Amino acid sequence: MKPLWVYCTAPNAAAARRIARRVIEARLAACANIWPRCASVYRWQGRIETSREAVMIFKTTRAQWPALRRAVVELHPYECPCVIAVEIQDGFRPFLEWIADSVSEPAPGRRRGRRFQ
Repeated sequence: MKPLWVYCTAPNAAAARRIARRVIEARLAACANIWPRCASVYRWQGRIETSREAVMIFKTTRAQWPALRRAVVELHPYECPCVIAVEIQDGFRPFLEWIADSVSEPAPGRRRGRRFQ
């Protein structure tokens, strides 16, 4: 299991919630944290732009990363969405196991563990 932390921005909290819900329903990530408002300053098509955006942080695994990236890009309203992954080097072992368990199909008759976020 190789856990990842995936950073993504969206134009607003509603778009972020819509993307996050679809990703979680598809078991592509265990969790999505949404910061509903941040200020962004960036270069786009030769100009300096400023805007308000929402930030999403997904917890997933290396195995789910390609499908998560495809889903976010497909669902995202931006032409070139920010969606990047960073390996989680270490963490609380039960939490990391919960991430892996949450993105895999449960075995028949198996109950899931406690809920973490």
